[in-house]
Amino acid sequence: MSDRLKGKRAFVTAASAGIGRACAVAFAREGATVIATDIDEEGLATLAKEGIAETARLDVRNTADVNAFAKRIGKIDVLLNAAGFVHHGTILDCSEEDWDFSFDLNVKSMHRTIRAFLPAMIAGGGGSIVNISSCAALRPPANRYVYSASKAAVSLLTRAVASDFITQGIRCNSICPGTVETPSMLQRAAAAGPDGKEKFVARQKMGRLGTAEEIGSMAVYLASDESAFTTGVDLVVDGGYML
Repeated sequence: MSDRLKGKRAFVTAASAGIGRACAVAFAREGATVIATDIDEEGLATLAKEGIAETARLDVRNTADVNAFAKRIGKIDVLLNAAGFVHHGTILDCSEEDWDFSFDLNVKSMHRTIRAFLPAMIAGGGGSIVNISSCAALRPPANRYVYSASKAAVSLLTRAVASDFITQGIRCNSICPGTVETPSMLQRAAAAGPDGKEKFVARQKMGRLGTAEEIGSMAVYLASDESAFTTGVDLVVDGGYML
């Protein structure tokens, strides 16, 4: 630990597993006081040994609960939005229910948390918002129609917030991961057949999957004062996917 986030309070969504968990743990190891949330209470319970200050069940699809949670914990310095869902299929496989769920969880959840926490962040002198987007927002892979559309919305949401509040001490950036090995990704690979994981690896030009910890390292940078001159950008961490 090098205390890059010492003295900062960080709020993290979808922290029980995958990228959200890796970011929460990385923040804590760098000295932040971390409030980690998810709907998976069993997963959250395992964070106790990782130095997380507080864990709580929170459904980021529930506006009233998000607002109440933000009011309770008050001012934070770092907001990391990691909640998301990957729908498989083309436009012909995407029902209105699939579209609504994907945009609610992938985009509107960020609208809810940012809107709830932003006033106190501004009043407290500013802070850093980090949204987990995807390279799918920039180059859609096959059969990721609504996922790609929703992540593209995340990128523009990020820039809009960055632009509107740049003079009030708020920085807002997104991370666009390539294919990262997480429990969710491994489930999708298994559903794709016996060579599913190999197909995911094949689209990564480095010849390997990314790790959640590698995304966590980028999140630490964006949360820290090291990135004080960085706002409104999509930072690509993709193992060459975009090349």
